[in-house]
Amino acid sequence: MLSIKSVVLSLLLLNISNVALASEQVDLVVIKKSKSMMQLLQQGKVLKQYRIAMGDSPKGHKLSEGDQRTPEGRYVLDYKKPNSAYYRSIHISYPNDEDRFRARALGVSPGGQIMIHGENPHSDLPPEEAQQYNWTNGCIAVTNKQMDEIWQLVQAGTPIEIWP
Repeated sequence: MLSIKSVVLSLLLLNISNVALASEQVDLVVIKKSKSMMQLLQQGKVLKQYRIAMGDSPKGHKLSEGDQRTPEGRYVLDYKKPNSAYYRSIHISYPNDEDRFRARALGVSPGGQIMIHGENPHSDLPPEEAQQYNWTNGCIAVTNKQMDEIWQLVQAGTPIEIWP
């Protein structure tokens, strides 16, 4: 049976860890496509860095639905989806007005539903090995373990910059 002391100590430690996580909330996410890297920043300081997988054609800005590209530019991580087909996901506010205008001028759909998400549940590869390949349809993928960490540190409304 648990003593009152151990229960109080457990609650105190849980509260301290929640305060530490809250103090590490990021204020910017940066994707460097050419380096397959995601950085979580707080006041200009990199808190965490991850290797990412992207779409099969990662070079260049996303122009149309199905082009297998990850968009480039400044967006917002506007909502979280806890029960995603790829574990958990955070939605990127693509397409913006400029993206829609460009797609309209090209006579194509800009696409949408670009996310930061976890692993492919149908992959036969170990998570770290799967991260060495670009396998998404234009999204940004990390391991499920990394997604758990990102989930805690990134809140809806956080800006994201996606660089070439």
